[in-house]
Amino acid sequence: MIKNSVKKFRLIGLIEGYSYLILLFIAMPLKYLAGYPIYVKIAGMTHGILFVLFCLLLFKALSDAKWSHKESAIFFLASLVPFGTFFTDKKVKAYE
Repeated sequence: MIKNSVKKFRLIGLIEGYSYLILLFIAMPLKYLAGYPIYVKIAGMTHGILFVLFCLLLFKALSDAKWSHKESAIFFLASLVPFGTFFTDKKVKAYE
């Protein structure tokens, strides 16, 4: 049970991290430099859904794996920074 929720959290963390990079480094330049705002709408909605799922799975893994609130806060704050989820991935993988 613990492994399963941590694995799901880790997977969604990586996917959410990639979606954030796509939004910031592909969709945003296409909007502001090339005039294609539709890409931000698509990438933004996708990233938003993945971020909500990330937060839900963070709370699930927090309760199942008995993470400290400090660790959970670090995982959450890292998701707000570009490339942040990739830096915390090794720590999350240790809980699998």
